[in-house]
Amino acid sequence: MNCSNNQYDDIWQDDFVLLMDYFSESNKNPPPTVGATPKELIYSENKLRLFRYKALDVKQKRTPILITYALVNRPFIIDLEPKRSLVLRLLEQGYPVYLIDWGYPDSTDCFTGLNDYINGYLYRCVQHVKRDSKKKKIDLLGICQGGVFSLCYNALHPADIRKLVTLVTPVDFHADDNLLKDWATGISQEALTQQTGNVPSLLINQLFKTLKPFQLSRDKYRQLKHLVSKKENLETFLRMEQWLNNGPDLAGLAANEFMDDFYKHNRLHRKTLTINKKNIRLERIKNPVLNILATRDHIVPPSATKALSEHIKPALYQELSLNGGHIGAFTSLKTQQKLITELVKWLG
Repeated sequence: MNCSNNQYDDIWQDDFVLLMDYFSESNKNPPPTVGATPKELIYSENKLRLFRYKALDVKQKRTPILITYALVNRPFIIDLEPKRSLVLRLLEQGYPVYLIDWGYPDSTDCFTGLNDYINGYLYRCVQHVKRDSKKKKIDLLGICQGGVFSLCYNALHPADIRKLVTLVTPVDFHADDNLLKDWATGISQEALTQQTGNVPSLLINQLFKTLKPFQLSRDKYRQLKHLVSKKENLETFLRMEQWLNNGPDLAGLAANEFMDDFYKHNRLHRKTLTINKKNIRLERIKNPVLNILATRDHIVPPSATKALSEHIKPALYQELSLNGGHIGAFTSLKTQQKLITELVKWLG
């Protein structure tokens, strides 16, 4: 029998009160740590920091992996906790792993554009990884918007990259089931920016919640009594909440350029994108590309990701489907083993 609205409200409220009671009893305890895998800062510039993770006592692979994440959220999602850490799984396989942390833009960054991120920050990070690892080419792993940046970089600087991995990365921004496209094409860009000239993280967070409003607001609090009863599950929940609510503002110019070039005009897929007066043609990528999609991704639908196959030569292109959502593709315990197994097989 279905519950009435009032009955459902009572259930939701009871679970939420339970969580608040738990916090009031345990507020002396620090929040669970995130991004705890040991790492060393090897380069910084403005807000950006480039880290090298400490190698584990296993046989080391030759080629380093540089991971670049989106500007929208914090990159510690790839090292959320030991059981859900893409970084740690790669280290266990002997890969030298580096990570770009874009930092928190402020008002001084409002005129930082896509060229600054791709031909500036990302370029210098790649050069530092090459020097630090003493390699002429590195492997690049881009996630979501970081994958878009990685594709553009690879097309512009092919000599730097041995292999490219794109994970839940959009290419066709006008795919029929791309809900973000509908939102982005219907809003004034001026309405996004705040007094600092940047796009506030709170606005972006609310945007993503509107894509799945019930699941990402009330529904996730329905199982709290089961979380409170098991510390490990509760700490995973709290880490995810910290990630969801700790996003940086977006540099105004880069955010507006990204919305205009990609979401509004789909220029990457249409082969009309230019950065620093250079046309970005993905067919110029001459190294192997592994394109990984999530079958239940509501932010970057599979059709938006699969479009990459139209740009890369078949002999260089490989595609992998994971049964999960946008974040679950690399944090879920169910998909993690398949992801790592296929990455190791493909990267060598």
